[in-house]
Amino acid sequence: MTPKVLWTKIKKYKSFLIASHYNPDADAAASSLALGLVLKALGKKTTVVNEDHLSPWLEFLPQAQHFYKRSGLKQPVFEAVIILDCGELERIGGVRRWLDGQPIINIDHHVTNNLFGDMNLVYPKSSSTCEILFDLFKCAKVKMTKQVAMLLYAGMMTDTGSFRFENTSAKTHTIAARLLSFGLSAPNLYQRLYPGIPSVDITKFIDVIHSAQLLLKNKVYCVLLPKKTMDSFSKKFDLKEKIFGLLRMVEGIEVVAIFSEPNPSQTRINLRSQSYFDVARLAAQFNGGGHEKAAGAKVKMGLEGAKKKVIAAIRKSL
Repeated sequence: MTPKVLWTKIKKYKSFLIASHYNPDADAAASSLALGLVLKALGKKTTVVNEDHLSPWLEFLPQAQHFYKRSGLKQPVFEAVIILDCGELERIGGVRRWLDGQPIINIDHHVTNNLFGDMNLVYPKSSSTCEILFDLFKCAKVKMTKQVAMLLYAGMMTDTGSFRFENTSAKTHTIAARLLSFGLSAPNLYQRLYPGIPSVDITKFIDVIHSAQLLLKNKVYCVLLPKKTMDSFSKKFDLKEKIFGLLRMVEGIEVVAIFSEPNPSQTRINLRSQSYFDVARLAAQFNGGGHEKAAGAKVKMGLEGAKKKVIAAIRKSL
């Protein structure tokens, strides 16, 4: 479906539920908030909801106060649901319980997207869902504001690794230039989206890095993060991204796998790769998804069990 056709269909509805994948990253959160802003400006009623809280380091984003966790919100009435940055319907978590036959609009850029929507705007070659929204808004002749520009830029910046990853195209830079023309400060946004390590956390962070296991002929780094460890860090510290950033710098590393513990019976798997390894395909083996170089999944088993199964799958693929 083209952006023009989709926008024509979107305009027919008066109220929307806007959702994205659980454990939302900047692209999921920013695209949800940006679309909510635009639809509200057109007189539509919108509710932005997620299975999880917005990460503390993303609370500076415009309209972040309107990003709600499902468990703390009364179920709204809506005519259509728009799901952003989500390869599979299952990844919206418990928000699915609120769906009752309303048409589903699927806007995404994951290569693993299974086109679960009644209407699908899926472009795997786009850098981010925010980049797709820019095209949608442009096609709809939406008047861009500084807040919407900041949200779209935030999603594009983070999903491209500050415009370093392979998904960064000439088009991505062209759109970024357009968004910056609204008076955004790229250095300031970078500092907000990639905060440093708080001084109170540096010793604990070193301990976590020291505990990382180098496996499979020094090609794979594995990190286990029990809930007690996660809870010991500052709320606004993006621990996982800092781990990925450091361990991916080690020469010869192909895959970094982080296993964290939302609760004792469940493990969240976050994966990153360097050159040839497709972690999206790996995540799909555990009902997850993502991109070739960045993916994730959630499994109903403890940390050690999840680690054993994932490492075995990596060994087989390597």
